[in-house]
Amino acid sequence: MTTGMNRRAALGLGAAAVAVVGSGTPAAAEPFTPFPVGTTPAQLIQWVYLRETRAARGAWQSLITLGGQEVVSARADDVVEAYSVNKVAVAVAVLDKVDRGQAALTQRLEVTADIINTGGDGIFPLDGAYPSSVTLGHAIALLLTVSDDTANRLAGLVTPTTEVNATLVAKGFPKTQVVGTANPNRFYLGKTTPRETHDLFNALAAGRLLSATSTAYLLKILRSQAAHTDGVRRNLSSDERARVATKAGWFNDGRNEAGIVFDAAGAPALTYALFSQGAGDPADFGGTHAAVKARATLGRPFVTAVPAPTARAAYTPTNGG
Repeated sequence: MTTGMNRRAALGLGAAAVAVVGSGTPAAAEPFTPFPVGTTPAQLIQWVYLRETRAARGAWQSLITLGGQEVVSARADDVVEAYSVNKVAVAVAVLDKVDRGQAALTQRLEVTADIINTGGDGIFPLDGAYPSSVTLGHAIALLLTVSDDTANRLAGLVTPTTEVNATLVAKGFPKTQVVGTANPNRFYLGKTTPRETHDLFNALAAGRLLSATSTAYLLKILRSQAAHTDGVRRNLSSDERARVATKAGWFNDGRNEAGIVFDAAGAPALTYALFSQGAGDPADFGGTHAAVKARATLGRPFVTAVPAPTARAAYTPTNGG
């Protein structure tokens, strides 16, 4: 198969067509001109994906669907390092245990000095307030918003490595697995495939993974204004950001993000799983990284492709007090 699809071929695609099937490594940059009037949302997403991933370079493994139809598929079944995108899978395993009555969001977890991931992302390495304790709900909120690595260790106190993996296999995600350590309650975030991550987000939004209460809880966190804003959500308004549930992951030269755009009725309409390696500066973990900029550019055609609610989102910041 070819690595991509040129503009002439893309113009012939229908809105529900599979847009990209190939190696996942973008070809050398080639000129792009805007699509004519009448371009479908699916064609626009495909065009922007090709333009941005080629500009970013590196290797990409992706799956994007709109209305249940594949728009972009590039090595979607490759097993890849998930990095913090797999924190959603970890949260699913924890909340499954809550649904079974074997854990509770209100239970307290001890935050000891030895559990702090001093070199990781998050709040716990910064607060200087340990030993202390937090609730499981607090830990999950930090796990999925600021991608707190100590919160990942706290989640492991509730769901050991073997339980996380067994839960994911039972729910139909055998390639989405964490990697154990000598400590049964600590794990690296492991691997997945774009298709499994895509399908996990879809199954979550459809209520097939967790109870209605746990589903709403998890999606509320992923759609919150505090959730990741450097990628797909960067150039969106606060109302638009509230329509997107997303989780990013980064380590070494990998830059990943997966999520859902919800329609006017609150139903999942567009799902994306974007994994990349080797693009940009591997020491740049900010918004200036080439792969992160590519994802940020994709945010606009993503939300434009999905009907928006007529009412404003219920985001109400405060000014203290």
